[in-house]
Amino acid sequence: MGNRYQRNMNTFSPEENAKFKGFHVCVIGCGGLGGYVIEMLGRLGIGFITAVDGDVFDETNLNRQLLSSEKLIGKEKAHVARARMGEVNSEVEVTAIVGILNEDNYREILKGHDIVVDALDNMSSRKILAYGCEKLKMPLVHGAIAGWYGQVSTIMPGDNTMDRLYHGDENKGIEVELGNPAFTPALVAAVQVAEVTKVLLGKGNILQNKLLTLDLLNHEYEIFKI
Repeated sequence: MGNRYQRNMNTFSPEENAKFKGFHVCVIGCGGLGGYVIEMLGRLGIGFITAVDGDVFDETNLNRQLLSSEKLIGKEKAHVARARMGEVNSEVEVTAIVGILNEDNYREILKGHDIVVDALDNMSSRKILAYGCEKLKMPLVHGAIAGWYGQVSTIMPGDNTMDRLYHGDENKGIEVELGNPAFTPALVAAVQVAEVTKVLLGKGNILQNKLLTLDLLNHEYEIFKI
């Protein structure tokens, strides 16, 4: 399909478009955030995507998780992500890993990637992910959502941003408490993919040592130095 990336042009140069095919991106979590992230990365033309998730779809996912459908209830999210991208962009190679990132397997899962995306929903897993990326000297794009609110930060090796953002498990359960409609993960994931793209291409300003917060209820968008 020679015209697949025609609409990428002018936003990106032909040389930049060609580079996308060689990048390896690891997405940890294939739910609300991760589903949108994988979809956008694949449509952009990122050549290699690793989709990591140990969960299956259930009925509560249908309100917001792009990859879910009534027919896919009970199916493993990582495998669904791979199948979905096979239908959308067969030029993209998706590796599906059904499992939860932990202290024992982070090195095996993360190694070989150019950048990692945090699409998780709990602090304990996020801290393990940030630790793993720091050990392997890999950039990490963090995203979190709850209700009308979201946040994004790009963490480069040596930044220790996650430790400054979260001092404990004070945010445990906040997604359940505030809920999650369809629009919040879509917006936060879009910002994450933009950050991934800028890091990979080395262009624009990234959210390094910064936190972008989004309040969709009041349309307040702020960037804080951290």
